[in-house]
Amino acid sequence: MTREDTRNRLFRAAVELIAEQGFAGTTVDAIAERAGVAKGTVFYNFGSKDALFSALLDHGIQRLTMSLAEAAGVPSDATPLARLDAVVLAQLRFFDEYGPFARVLFGEMWRTAWQDAVTRLREGALGVYERILADAVEAGELREDFDTGTAATALFGMALTVSIERRVLRPDRPLEEVHATLVELIHGRVTKSVEAG
Repeated sequence: MTREDTRNRLFRAAVELIAEQGFAGTTVDAIAERAGVAKGTVFYNFGSKDALFSALLDHGIQRLTMSLAEAAGVPSDATPLARLDAVVLAQLRFFDEYGPFARVLFGEMWRTAWQDAVTRLREGALGVYERILADAVEAGELREDFDTGTAATALFGMALTVSIERRVLRPDRPLEEVHATLVELIHGRVTKSVEAG
């Protein structure tokens, strides 16, 4: 097994346990046991539980950002609002596949200790939303004074919360239905914001 394989096993084990028990309730022993490795392997690869969690956040945020950025660019001739719809769907799909990471983001990373990760999330994943919204302003799809930063955070948070709710309470609900509802909400508000401007 390569070092990258070991780190990925530790990431999977850590994110599952932290999603189940919270960061404070998760021990290095439990992470090692779930990953099927010796406790020393955790320390060898990361140095501490805090460092493992920080690396886990970075890893997840990077993968999420790449997924959203890819969705934002396809097709390249789409309108900004069509690209926004694609990004929302990409986020829903990402959290459908990586549900424990969604719960960790929702419940753990907003603590003061993880502010660097929040900054990376803002620059990365939320930045994808903000750039599309800025493109929509430039294209006249949104009013000129539209607050793209707040809207990016709101859209990301909405998709995150809905992803968790679907996974926990309504796992049989098709992802496409969830997406259609979110798109209807988004377009209803965006249309009103243009008309109001």
